[in-house]
Amino acid sequence: MKKLKMCSILSAILAFSVLLSACGGSTSTSTESNSKSGDKKEYTIKVSYENQPGEPVDLAAHEWKRLAEEKSKGQIKMELYPSSQLGSKADMIEQMKLGTGVIQIADASFLMDYVPDIGILSAPYLADSYDDLQKLTKSEWFAGLDKELQGKGLHMVTTNWIYGDRHLITQKPIKKPSDLKGLKIRVPNNQLSIKTIEKMGATPTPMPLGEVYPAIAQGVIDGMENPLPVIHGSKVYENAKHVTLTGHVNMLLQWVAGQTFIETLPEDLVKVLKETGNEAGEFQNKSMLEVNEKLVEDLKKAGVTISEVDQPAFREAVKDIYSDVESWSPGLYEKVQKTIKEGK
Repeated sequence: MKKLKMCSILSAILAFSVLLSACGGSTSTSTESNSKSGDKKEYTIKVSYENQPGEPVDLAAHEWKRLAEEKSKGQIKMELYPSSQLGSKADMIEQMKLGTGVIQIADASFLMDYVPDIGILSAPYLADSYDDLQKLTKSEWFAGLDKELQGKGLHMVTTNWIYGDRHLITQKPIKKPSDLKGLKIRVPNNQLSIKTIEKMGATPTPMPLGEVYPAIAQGVIDGMENPLPVIHGSKVYENAKHVTLTGHVNMLLQWVAGQTFIETLPEDLVKVLKETGNEAGEFQNKSMLEVNEKLVEDLKKAGVTISEVDQPAFREAVKDIYSDVESWSPGLYEKVQKTIKEGK
């Protein structure tokens, strides 16, 4: 246990060192700019995500950068760091709580470490459509969770980005949950993702996304689960030739900053960040719809077998997860379903 704790501390220190280096050796995120309209402060914001250059998330991040810099008249400067260049998601979230000027891609399964009930947004087979999930993020219930998260030092900047349906890619064909028995499947390092894959029948193996390609190539793991753009962008299909369209999680993204950092920004710039973040989210959502069909064909051309599955069997396998997560409020699933139905 002591060794694990020491490893965690060293990991956080390393991530902070990388971040300081990226900041030019300083935690300051603002500089003075001499404009014709008077001196105005510029704020440099680092945007961190694990996705590869060229993926829909990366393209939408570039659109966010363009919009934010343009609409802030240059007061906001966004620097993009794909491929987890600044460190792991978990490490970055901890650094943001200390006030660093970073916006990190996240999702509800990670944020549930701070506000447990928000995690249900990333639970398996929660809603029938992304419209239902978007209703939840606009509800009074979600607003309460947002406020609670701010009290824990984190601030959701934009929440409307569709990440996509999570599917399996493996080295052997999968038709039903029992086919997953004995297979090691990479998952993000959070309790909900681990529990979901466990319920589906596989052995969950948490690791950073950037380590998946060599891990599959070397036989350390047997596959992973992610949306098609991530499966394609990570090139894991070069070593795993079976995609199974389980669609076990319909995932929305939450881009998160530290509450302390947000409070250092002028209110008008916070408004710009949020409005342009939502606009970039719409850009992302349109891209996702356009790219998925093309990716299916691209993967087939690369020799990948794309298989539909008996989805009711997978739904049945994971249904107990809603009662098994002890940190969730009693009756949370029923409350969420009622919120979707009533749209409040």
